[in-house]
Amino acid sequence: QVQLVESGGGLVQTGGSLRLSCAASGFIFSLYTMAWYRQAPGKERELVAAITSIGSTNYADSVKGRFTISRDNAKNTVYLEMNSLKFEDTADYYCNADSRNSGMNYWGKGTLVTVSS
Repeated sequence: QVQLVESGGGLVQTGGSLRLSCAASGFIFSLYTMAWYRQAPGKERELVAAITSIGSTNYADSVKGRFTISRDNAKNTVYLEMNSLKFEDTADYYCNADSRNSGMNYWGKGTLVTVSS
């Protein structure tokens, strides 16, 4: 059974930091591109950051220089380090696993990040 379980969300003041974690199970984690998406109230879900199986990363322009995505294949976990948080970073953050080779795509249930102004 595939599971992606996010944790680390919460309430933080503007300028603060949070570290999100996503623990994966039920599939070969090291072979998947892992990503974080977010969805703010009334807005569409958007890609925040992604990291491929070989460690290549890409970021949304809005978070470049502030957020860092990383993965630990030994722990089947992907992280999102978020610094200098802004009010507009407030959203539900979702973990995603994608394999173009197998065509499989999985989602976590999300963790809420609230940045107070």
